[in-house]
Amino acid sequence: MDFFNELTHNNVLVAALAAWTIAQLAKVILYTIVNKEFKFERLVGSGGMPSSHAATVCALMTAAAKEFGAGSFEFAISFVLAAVVLYDARGVRLETGKQAITISAIIDHFLKEGTIIEMPEIELKELIGHTPFQVLIGSVMGIGIGFWLG
Repeated sequence: MDFFNELTHNNVLVAALAAWTIAQLAKVILYTIVNKEFKFERLVGSGGMPSSHAATVCALMTAAAKEFGAGSFEFAISFVLAAVVLYDARGVRLETGKQAITISAIIDHFLKEGTIIEMPEIELKELIGHTPFQVLIGSVMGIGIGFWLG
């Protein structure tokens, strides 16, 4: 039972998980309001507003700084991890989503022309990255939650 007690009292982990949960719930609420439809995929899916990746790693980093200090190796590791995840969420994954949109449009065009008769699995996931604003809002949420729970 010590393991679960320690796990639930790990403020750094709790802050990171809480930030992910809050960001995902916010994502569902915002999507439902804007699109006037509920999509379960938004609860666990990537992409959209706010970035739950950004919220998670920023809460982790902030809680680690609060718990162990800015000079600790725990903070250093979480800082580097946050930098990589933030870059990836805004850069690589956003561009991948744009490419998926373009490829889908090309395939749709060929299907309508009759050039392509049959395609294997052509459903590409288009919403996987974040705009800089979505990353910023997720980061601010994460930092706030990290200070609150860390």
